[in-house]
Amino acid sequence: MKQSCPIKIYVISIVAIILWGLSYIWSDRLIQLGVAVEYFVFVRVLCAGLILLLFNLLTRRRIRIRRKDLTRFLLLSFCEPLIYFICETYGIDLTESATYSALVIASTPIVAVSAGIVLFKEKMRLVNFIGIAVCLAGLVLVTVCADSIGEHFVWGLILLIVAVFAEVGHASFTKSLSNDYQPLVIVMWQFLIGAAYLFPLFLARGLREYEPALYLSWDVWRPIFCLAVLCSAAAFSLWVTSIKYLGVGRSSVFQAMIPVVTALVGFILGTEILCWNQWAGIAIAMTGVVMTQLGQRVR
Repeated sequence: MKQSCPIKIYVISIVAIILWGLSYIWSDRLIQLGVAVEYFVFVRVLCAGLILLLFNLLTRRRIRIRRKDLTRFLLLSFCEPLIYFICETYGIDLTESATYSALVIASTPIVAVSAGIVLFKEKMRLVNFIGIAVCLAGLVLVTVCADSIGEHFVWGLILLIVAVFAEVGHASFTKSLSNDYQPLVIVMWQFLIGAAYLFPLFLARGLREYEPALYLSWDVWRPIFCLAVLCSAAAFSLWVTSIKYLGVGRSSVFQAMIPVVTALVGFILGTEILCWNQWAGIAIAMTGVVMTQLGQRVR
């Protein structure tokens, strides 16, 4: 496999993480408006899949799935969007805290590193493991003065932990497909199949409290459109490239920066006030991320 430019891969990873950090703000906004989770998750996923399908057809990419790979695509979509998006969104709803939710999801590297070593024989050095610990320590500081938690915080926490394992499963199946399919094709099928998985929930619960005046308003469609185009179609396509070249373990460390992005965006928008220890935590977390990449090659 050809070596890729390390700087390019790191920029791609950072852009994807920034977009995902923004997704917590937009999802939380839809929940506050009273839009059903099953409605906007399905619409987000379907729109992202159709946009990528149109783009792949226009650019004449090879989109056919080989029969031997069908099971992996089905499992990929089962992990994410089905399990991950539902557990993540309900988790945000029950914890009532975008920042705390992002912190739980940021624990993904701990599970992902183990999966990368066991399944793909990825190598991690001592400094990389220390970097993960430093990064997570910084994230704890980021959330010390974060927003309040909800009444059903524990149930939200459990759902978010399930989402973490689903994300690692998604990364593992993505890695196994990345050498045979282009990123935009993998993500297209991931969302089209995922939309089929989510459709029954959309019919049963997504339309239960459907109000045309609300659900068809620009206040609802603006965040849905941003989630579909930026946080799904664009971010996931970039992330496939990151997983392909950095591996499951090392790429997942960048996800630890999601709560940092969420907290910073909240600060800029005036919805969160960052304490001095949160700023210190951001600096420590970024230092940890750099340490996780030391002594490694981008393949």
